[in-house]
Formats: sequence, C-alpha cells, structure tokens
Amino acid sequence: MTSRQFHPFFIGCAVWAYKDWAGDLFPAGSRPKDFLNLYSRRLTAVEGNATFYSIPDASTVSRWAEETPEGFKFCLKLPRTITHQGPLCPHLTAALEFLDLMQPLGNRLGPLFAQLPPSYSPAFLDDLRTFLTSWPRKSTPIAVEVRHPNWFTEPHSTQLNTLLENLGVGRVLLDTRPIYDAQAAGAGDPQILSERRKPKLPLYPVVTAPFSLIRYISHPELALNSSYLAEWVSLVSRWLKQETQIYFFVHCPVEAKSPTIARHFQQMLEKEDPVTPPLPWEKLTKPPEQLSLF
Repeated sequence: MTSRQFHPFFIGCAVWAYKDWAGDLFPAGSRPKDFLNLYSRRLTAVEGNATFYSIPDASTVSRWAEETPEGFKFCLKLPRTITHQGPLCPHLTAALEFLDLMQPLGNRLGPLFAQLPPSYSPAFLDDLRTFLTSWPRKSTPIAVEVRHPNWFTEPHSTQLNTLLENLGVGRVLLDTRPIYDAQAAGAGDPQILSERRKPKLPLYPVVTAPFSLIRYISHPELALNSSYLAEWVSLVSRWLKQETQIYFFVHCPVEAKSPTIARHFQQMLEKEDPVTPPLPWEKLTKPPEQLSLF
C-alpha cells in the first residue's frame, strides 16, 4: 500500500499550554495566549486533560476552533464530575450536555474518552453498557480507560472487550512501564515518583474500534524509552496498515520533554511506515516570529 485515503495517525501531548516549551516547541518569548495556535502548528492532536478538571464555557470552545488549523484534533477527557462519582448512568445527561458544548469544534473534535477510577470495577459492567449504548457513537466516537485491576483478568477482560467491540468503542491503552521499570526509573527521583500516581496496570494492546487512543507515560531520558517506543512502532504500524486510526499521546514526569519524545516517536514511525504523514512541525524551516509582542 503506497497511499491512504484518510488521515491515519495523530500525535500530541496531554496539554498545549506549558510555559517551559517556549524556546523549544514554541519560539522564545512566546506568550501563553498564543500557545494553542503554536502547538497546533507543530503537533496534530492534544489529549485535553483540562476538561477533566474544569468545563470551559462556550466562547472558550469556539476560540479553540478558531485558533487551530483544519485537521487538528482535540481528544477531550470527560469531566471527573461525570466519571468519578460512582455509576455513569446517573450522569448521562451531563455527559451529553458536555458533548453538546464541544460541538463548535466541528471536525476538530476527535474521540472523547472516559477515564474510569480504580473504584469502577467489573461490577459496573451493566452500567457501562447502558451508558455507552446511549452515547451517540456514530457522530462522536468514545473510548474508555479502565483502572480497576480486575478489568485485566478473565472473564472480565473478555467481557469488556466484547462489549466495546460490539459498540465500536475504543479501549484506551495506558502504558506506564517506563516509569515503573526498576532499571529505567531511577530510585528516588521525585518527579518520576509523582508520575507513579498513575496506576501500575498490565499493558493490554488490543484494538476494539476503528480507532485507538494510546497514552504513553514516558521516562524523561529519551534513551530509556527506546525499547518501549520500538514496540509501539511495530504495533502502531501494523494497526495503521489495517486502517485503524491512531491517537498517540506522550506524557512525561518532566513535561518539558514531552514534545521531543513525541517528535522522536513520529520519526521512528515514519521510518517503519513511510506513508505516515509528517508532522507540521517539520515544515517549519525556522521558528516563526513571536505572535504577540504586546
């Protein structure tokens, strides 16, 4: 296969506004109000963690659309007031209201995802089924991240995968291995220990929908990610050849390094899968002038 008729691969970070990216991802002296504009002209998607903690107003969502180019994707996390208050179904109306609020993003709105807390166990399977069945999946894809350890054991894992496959819902793939690996992590590093608040769960690389969301929790030292990234290159390349749309998000205990690690993964993937579209970042022959001088 030498060409694809759809945009198959998106990559980004958990946030778009990080001041220490100025001088690296952003031109030196860039102002915070320009960060989204600059970010979206270098990377192709953002995870959008902010909506988990705070719901934006309608004017803010419209501004997000205005400041980003065609083809950029927001993969927003459902607010914690929806996902972290016990069963999901009592919050279905609030979830649909949140989705309606995001409509000004238009085709910039990628799959949304529900990050479920460790307390949301397989005992809630029927609740999850009802919630996902009620979600308008054809117009707005949705993915689910589970964190209770029993979801990764049988028969619960198969039950979950079957449910998601039947509904065309994605299973978020969370990879925390780089920050837990004893050899790589570095004992006592406070930033890595902080990132270890993310659960130590088995990696379950399964695709349950026409798309997949991957959340890669990287080690700050690029070299210590090599084996994990090589594994992901192989998996992602295979899924892209099967015409699965992939959203790959890089987190890092040292957030300043996330864009560099994301860019490195993109370059690795392009070598393995030359059809993968290059980052818009690579089209910038030199850093653009600072957008806001005053």
